[in-house]
Parts: sequence; structure tokens; C-alpha cells
Amino acid sequence: MVVGDFPIEVDTLVVGSGPGGYVAAIRAAQLGQKVTIVEKDTLGGVCLNVGCIPSKALISVGHRFEHAKGSDDMGITATEVKLDFSKAQEFKNSVVKKLTGGVEGLLKGNKVDIVKGEAYFVDANTVRVMDENSAQTYKFKNAIIATGARPVEIPTFKYSKRVINSTGALSLEEVPGKLVVIGGGYIGTELGSAYANLGAQVTIIEGGDDILAGFEKQMTQIVKKGLKKKGVEVVVKASAKGVEETDNGVVVTYEAKGEEVKVEADYVLVTVGRRPNTDEIGLEEMGIKFLDRGLIDVDKQCRTSVPNIYAIGDIVSGPQLAHKASYEAKIAAEAISGEKSEVDYLAIPAVCFTDPELATVGYNEQQAKDEGFDVVAGKFPFAANGRALSLNETDGFVKLVARKEDGLLIGAQIVGSNASDMIAELGLAIEAGMTLEDIAMTIHAHPTLGEISMEAAEVALGKPIHMITK
Repeated sequence: MVVGDFPIEVDTLVVGSGPGGYVAAIRAAQLGQKVTIVEKDTLGGVCLNVGCIPSKALISVGHRFEHAKGSDDMGITATEVKLDFSKAQEFKNSVVKKLTGGVEGLLKGNKVDIVKGEAYFVDANTVRVMDENSAQTYKFKNAIIATGARPVEIPTFKYSKRVINSTGALSLEEVPGKLVVIGGGYIGTELGSAYANLGAQVTIIEGGDDILAGFEKQMTQIVKKGLKKKGVEVVVKASAKGVEETDNGVVVTYEAKGEEVKVEADYVLVTVGRRPNTDEIGLEEMGIKFLDRGLIDVDKQCRTSVPNIYAIGDIVSGPQLAHKASYEAKIAAEAISGEKSEVDYLAIPAVCFTDPELATVGYNEQQAKDEGFDVVAGKFPFAANGRALSLNETDGFVKLVARKEDGLLIGAQIVGSNASDMIAELGLAIEAGMTLEDIAMTIHAHPTLGEISMEAAEVALGKPIHMITK
């Protein structure tokens, strides 16, 4: 018998096992569907294997190394602090292995059939899954496409041993003496910060007016101050022209202020965006409607122009965030099961793990005004918080944005230590329809960083306790 002669029938077929795909498969199975998930590489997708998780592990190593070298302000002096980067990579890999193994266990525990191979859609109910040795046809009632995205390659910066993307940056065998980063978005800035903490001399080259374009300037200014302390050179309004590889490094050429500049480095990291993986899987032949840049057009239930096919995550509009993909995964799986679930993106947070961290949810003040809201805002600094002072982490602030008419919270921004954790309370507050008064009247433990959110609410209400206002 030839393998693949007889189609295998499933209720829902999920293509891709990242934070969108595996969550969709599990939720669909929980709702009674017979589910098969197809993955061509490793379970967990980019996020768990070469993205969110390993980068945060490396960032944590950088923080530990930086702290271990001492803090004169706190009376701590250290000598001979050493970094064994091979062990740091082993730690990073162990974290990845635990999580990807956990994903496999969760899928199997929910009776999801895991298939390795590349999927190609034949029609709206049929897909062929191919590996090196065989091909198998699957017939499905519904499909969820969660194929993610890949790094964009610049023609003048072809990837090689010394010209690397984020995946390559996470698997280096040594800390570069010098590293040039092309692109000052969240990936470039996070990894640039991490390697600066690990001892590299870092240059970030950004084509736009500023780094971290998705965040308010008053937030990014604090991050730039932190980068300067680490010795990171940030060049904005610059155009990367090309790279020349030498025997043991690279020479990067860029143009800024009308002048051409050459920078020598061990590696150049290119982080200029990610392209959706929607090509070469047969979607065009099925009549799937596309938007710009290869993104798939979907409705509020993540349904494509082909009614029984859904798309989620980096291949649809919106920020390329793992938690957005997981959220959309649940919506799609529930829609397939006949539930009335649909997406609502107001309270979706975005986080950047820089020094200090950045986090935002809902509208910022300018966005709210642009949408026609009459708003009131309150901002409270980390420098006036007891816990921040005791941690010696006083850079940053919490800012709340609310409707003036009723105090309804519609946005929040945080820059500072542990912003990534603190934003959850404010996301919940927006999701729950809470007001400034609700937040101000919630008793926050003392001394904690969480109190800063309460204080910011009191500032917006015009009744701050720990700040003098006009």
C-alpha cells in the first residue's frame, strides 16, 4: 500500500504549532472536535523556540550578569565576575526544551493528533501534508491557519555566518566584542540591550526618527537614557547601505546626516520586520482574500473569505504578538464550535523587555484624542515610590488615560522596572470597564510597585497624596 492513498478525516485541521496554533488545537479539542495539528519544524513555533522565550532567557542572563558586577550606590562591589556563555546558552536551551515538551504533553493530553510535515492546501476541505519520505491527504471540515512569520531579509544584507537575524543572535557561541543592529524596533532594541549587558559594544542603526516607534516618545526617552548608560550608540534617521564580510567580522556602511559612515563589528544583526508565512501553501488557489504585505483578510471571528477556513496570529492584521495569536486562537476555535465569540482588541497589551521595560495597553493619550475622546491623564513617577527606591530602580512612570466624562479607563502606559508584570492589572481594569476611582480605591499592598498605578489614578482624579500638583 502506498502511504497517503486514503485521506484521513478530521473535524479541525490546524496548520502551525506556535502560540496561536497549539492553543487553537487544544481549545478546539476541549470543545469536542477531532483535531489534527501540522508542524513542519518544532512544536511551539518561533515564540517558544527562537523568539519570545529564548530571548527573555538571554535577557535575564544579561540582567544577572550586570547585577553581579555590583552596585556602588548600594554598597556592593564585586571582583572577577565571569560569564560562561556556553552555560548561559545551555540555560536558555533548557527553558526552551521544558516549554516545548510541555506543549507536546498538552496536545497529547487533549487527544490532538500531531503530524510533522509541510501542509499544502488542495482545496477548501483538503490538505496534503508532506515530509521527506511520504505525503498524506487530510480531509477537514474546518481549518485554522497559524503559520506565523519569518524575518525580512534586506537584499544588501544577505544572511550568512556574520550577517544574522534574531534566530542567529540567540544561538551565538560567544558574546560579540562589537555588534551592529540594523533596526531599532522591539526585537533589535531588546537583543541589543541584552548583549550590551553581556559586555558587547553595540550600535543600533534606525531609519526612522526614533527607536521603538510603537511607544510614546516620553517612554522611549527613558530607554535611550538607559542604553546610553550601557555605552550603546543609537543612530536614527540613518540608512543602512551594505555590509562587507572580512575574515573575522563585518564592516557595515550606513548613511546619516548626508555622510557615509563605516562601522567594524563581529556581527551585524538585521531586525527590520517579519514577513507572514502565507506563500507556498496553496492559499491563492483557494480564493483566500489577502490584504497588503501578504496578510490574510479575516472577520471578527478570524474567518477568512473561505467560510470554513480561519487565520490567526502574525498572518493577519495587527501587532505580531504571541498573546494576540493565543487570544485569536480561542476565538477561532470557539467560532468553529458555534459560539458567538469575536475579537476585541482594546485591552491587548504590548511589552518591550528593554532596560527599563516598556508596556502599554489600550489608547495612549494622543491616540485617544485622535479617536475623538475628551480625556484626562494622570502620571506618577517610579522615583516617588518606596519599593522602587528600595530596589534602586527609579527610572520611569505609570500613566493612565481615561474618559473625562466618567473616568472610564481606556489606556495605560508604563516604563520602568517590572512594567511587563504591572500592565496586567491595568489591562484587566480596561477589560472590566473600571474607572479611575475604582483603581484609586483598590487597596494596594505597601510597599509595592503596584501602588504606582493607584497613585497615577489619584493624580488623574486631581487628589494625589504623594505628589504636589498645581
